[in-house]
Amino acid sequence: MAHAIRITEFGGIEKMQWTEVDVGDPGPGEVRVRNTAIGLNFIDTYHRTGLYPNQLPLTLGMEGAGVVEKVGPKVKDFKVGDRVAYANPIGAYSDVLLRPAERLVKIPAGVDDKVAASIMLKGMTAWYLCKRTYKVKKGDTIVVHAAAGGV
Repeated sequence: MAHAIRITEFGGIEKMQWTEVDVGDPGPGEVRVRNTAIGLNFIDTYHRTGLYPNQLPLTLGMEGAGVVEKVGPKVKDFKVGDRVAYANPIGAYSDVLLRPAERLVKIPAGVDDKVAASIMLKGMTAWYLCKRTYKVKKGDTIVVHAAAGGV
């Protein structure tokens, strides 16, 4: 049986519970991943406290890395044993979980799972800000602050 850190009501860390969860088999376009590392992010506190409302019960966590255990129908880019990382949807605080295949990336050789698990959300945020919000050009100066929002 798989386990996850879940909440059944919003609040402080005392609301977090280690519970058994039934993950099941992946459906079409899904992959079952056994986590080897997860990222901790400040946004997780927003979910836990209810500042960002979610439906309860809720498994916390936005990013992680692990090994593919099983692939669902119509999944062509991943196979059992692949090392993968992901960000979104919520639910990373678990030892096994289902992820949409389109949200996974293969972890390159030489990149540690802990590193991969901790950079997905922050990396996507940085990319989005520099490529979509404002297209940074040669000669631009950028300031990075509050870079300690994730572990």
